[in-house]
Amino acid sequence: MPLVFNIRHLERKPLVLRGELTAADLELDGIDELIRIGRPLHYDVEVERHERSILVHGRLEMQLQCECVRCLEAFEQRLELADWACLLPLEGEDKVLVTSDCADLTPYMREDILLAFPQHPLCETGCRGLPATPRTSVRPPSGANQAEVISTAWAELNKLKL
Repeated sequence: MPLVFNIRHLERKPLVLRGELTAADLELDGIDELIRIGRPLHYDVEVERHERSILVHGRLEMQLQCECVRCLEAFEQRLELADWACLLPLEGEDKVLVTSDCADLTPYMREDILLAFPQHPLCETGCRGLPATPRTSVRPPSGANQAEVISTAWAELNKLKL
Protein backbone atom coordinates (compact mmCIF):
# COMPACT_ATOMS: atom_id res chain seq x y z
CA MET A 1 0.00 0.00 0.00
CA PRO A 2 1.59 3.33 -1.04
CA LEU A 3 2.29 6.13 1.41
CA VAL A 4 -0.40 8.71 0.63
CA PHE A 5 -1.34 11.79 2.66
CA ASN A 6 -4.07 14.42 2.35
CA ILE A 7 -2.74 17.90 1.63
CA ARG A 8 -5.70 19.56 3.37
CA HIS A 9 -4.57 18.06 6.69
CA LEU A 10 -1.42 20.18 6.42
CA GLU A 11 -3.35 23.47 6.64
CA ARG A 12 -3.60 23.29 10.42
CA LYS A 13 -0.33 21.64 11.44
CA PRO A 14 2.43 19.36 10.11
CA LEU A 15 1.77 15.64 9.85
CA VAL A 16 3.95 12.95 11.39
CA LEU A 17 3.92 9.70 9.44
CA ARG A 18 5.38 6.46 10.82
CA GLY A 19 5.10 2.97 9.47
CA GLU A 20 6.49 0.40 7.06
CA LEU A 21 6.44 -0.17 3.31
CA THR A 22 7.19 -3.55 1.77
CA ALA A 23 9.46 -4.14 -1.21
CA ALA A 24 6.32 -4.72 -3.29
CA ASP A 25 4.86 -1.36 -2.18
CA LEU A 26 8.10 0.34 -3.25
CA GLU A 27 8.33 -1.77 -6.43
CA LEU A 28 11.86 -2.85 -5.51
CA ASP A 29 11.45 -6.59 -6.18
CA GLY A 30 14.00 -7.85 -8.69
CA ILE A 31 15.76 -4.51 -9.20
CA ASP A 32 19.24 -5.94 -8.58
CA GLU A 33 20.25 -9.59 -8.63
CA LEU A 34 22.82 -9.06 -5.85
CA ILE A 35 20.51 -7.09 -3.52
CA ARG A 36 17.20 -8.19 -2.01
CA ILE A 37 15.05 -6.47 0.57
CA GLY A 38 15.44 -8.22 3.93
CA ARG A 39 12.85 -6.31 5.95
CA PRO A 40 10.30 -3.65 5.01
CA LEU A 41 11.27 0.01 4.85
CA HIS A 42 10.63 1.71 8.18
CA TYR A 43 9.85 5.41 7.83
CA ASP A 44 9.45 8.19 10.38
CA VAL A 45 8.83 11.48 8.55
CA GLU A 46 7.25 14.86 9.11
CA VAL A 47 5.29 16.55 6.33
CA GLU A 48 4.95 20.36 6.34
CA ARG A 49 3.17 22.70 3.96
CA HIS A 50 4.94 25.81 2.76
CA GLU A 51 3.48 28.45 0.43
CA ARG A 52 4.03 26.65 -2.88
CA SER A 53 5.53 23.36 -1.81
CA ILE A 54 5.49 20.53 0.67
CA LEU A 55 8.58 19.66 2.69
CA VAL A 56 9.01 16.07 3.83
CA HIS A 57 11.90 15.21 6.12
CA GLY A 58 12.78 12.41 8.46
CA ARG A 59 14.34 8.98 8.61
CA LEU A 60 14.19 5.97 6.28
CA GLU A 61 15.69 2.62 7.25
CA MET A 62 15.69 -0.92 5.84
CA GLN A 63 17.71 -4.12 5.92
CA LEU A 64 19.22 -5.45 2.69
CA GLN A 65 20.28 -9.01 1.94
CA CYS A 66 23.27 -8.74 -0.36
CA GLU A 67 25.67 -11.04 -2.17
CA CYS A 68 29.32 -10.02 -2.22
CA VAL A 69 30.55 -9.26 -5.74
CA ARG A 70 34.00 -10.70 -4.94
CA CYS A 71 33.41 -13.86 -2.90
CA LEU A 72 29.67 -14.44 -3.58
CA GLU A 73 28.94 -14.84 0.16
CA ALA A 74 25.57 -13.66 1.47
CA PHE A 75 25.56 -10.85 4.05
CA GLU A 76 23.18 -8.26 5.49
CA GLN A 77 23.63 -4.52 5.13
CA ARG A 78 21.62 -1.81 6.80
CA LEU A 79 20.47 1.03 4.56
CA GLU A 80 19.75 4.20 6.50
CA LEU A 81 18.84 7.66 5.30
CA ALA A 82 18.93 9.47 8.66
CA ASP A 83 18.35 12.99 7.33
CA TRP A 84 16.15 12.25 4.34
CA ALA A 85 14.39 15.29 2.90
CA CYS A 86 12.23 15.89 -0.13
CA LEU A 87 10.70 19.11 -1.43
CA LEU A 88 7.51 18.59 -3.45
CA PRO A 89 6.48 21.64 -5.50
CA LEU A 90 2.75 22.27 -5.84
CA GLU A 91 3.15 24.43 -8.96
CA GLY A 92 5.21 24.37 -12.13
CA GLU A 93 6.58 21.63 -14.37
CA ASP A 94 7.83 19.38 -11.56
CA LYS A 95 4.74 19.66 -9.37
CA VAL A 96 3.68 16.67 -7.34
CA LEU A 97 0.73 14.69 -8.68
CA VAL A 98 -2.31 15.42 -6.49
CA THR A 99 -5.41 13.24 -6.79
CA SER A 100 -8.46 14.11 -4.66
CA ASP A 101 -6.28 16.33 -2.43
CA CYS A 102 -3.90 13.40 -1.80
CA ALA A 103 -0.23 13.08 -2.75
CA ASP A 104 1.85 9.90 -2.89
CA LEU A 105 5.31 9.91 -1.28
CA THR A 106 6.19 6.38 -2.41
CA PRO A 107 7.92 7.26 -5.73
CA TYR A 108 10.13 9.86 -4.03
CA MET A 109 11.19 7.43 -1.30
CA ARG A 110 11.82 4.71 -3.88
CA GLU A 111 14.07 6.95 -5.96
CA ASP A 112 16.26 7.94 -3.01
CA ILE A 113 16.47 4.35 -1.74
CA LEU A 114 17.62 3.15 -5.16
CA LEU A 115 20.30 5.84 -5.22
CA ALA A 116 21.50 4.67 -1.79
CA PHE A 117 21.82 0.99 -2.83
CA PRO A 118 25.45 -0.18 -2.82
CA GLN A 119 26.75 -0.28 -6.40
CA HIS A 120 29.13 -3.17 -5.74
CA PRO A 121 28.14 -4.86 -2.47
CA LEU A 122 31.12 -6.13 -0.49
CA CYS A 123 30.87 -8.34 2.60
CA GLU A 124 33.86 -6.44 4.02
CA THR A 125 36.20 -3.78 2.73
CA GLY A 126 39.20 -6.07 2.37
CA CYS A 127 37.37 -9.01 0.79
CA ARG A 128 39.91 -11.04 -1.20
CA GLY A 129 37.36 -12.77 -3.42
CA LEU A 130 37.01 -16.43 -4.22
CA PRO A 131 39.85 -18.72 -3.18
CA ALA A 132 42.36 -19.42 -5.92
CA THR A 133 41.70 -22.58 -7.90
CA PRO A 134 44.13 -24.35 -10.19
CA ARG A 135 43.67 -23.18 -13.75
CA THR A 136 43.16 -25.69 -16.48
CA SER A 137 45.41 -25.06 -19.39
CA VAL A 138 44.14 -25.10 -22.93
CA ARG A 139 46.50 -27.08 -25.06
CA PRO A 140 46.91 -26.47 -28.76
CA PRO A 141 46.19 -29.38 -31.08
CA SER A 142 48.98 -31.95 -31.19
CA GLY A 143 51.79 -30.95 -33.48
CA ALA A 144 50.92 -27.20 -33.38
CA ASN A 145 52.67 -24.59 -31.32
CA GLN A 146 50.96 -21.63 -29.56
CA ALA A 147 51.84 -19.11 -32.30
CA GLU A 148 50.20 -21.28 -34.96
CA VAL A 149 46.98 -21.60 -32.92
CA ILE A 150 46.75 -17.82 -32.42
CA SER A 151 47.46 -17.03 -36.06
CA THR A 152 44.84 -19.60 -37.16
CA ALA A 153 42.22 -17.98 -34.92
CA TRP A 154 43.00 -14.53 -36.32
CA ALA A 155 42.92 -15.88 -39.84
CA GLU A 156 39.40 -17.20 -39.28
CA LEU A 157 38.28 -13.85 -37.85
CA ASN A 158 39.81 -11.98 -40.79
CA LYS A 159 37.59 -13.97 -43.15
CA LEU A 160 34.47 -12.36 -41.66
CA LYS A 161 32.92 -9.67 -43.85
CA LEU A 162 31.06 -7.18 -41.72
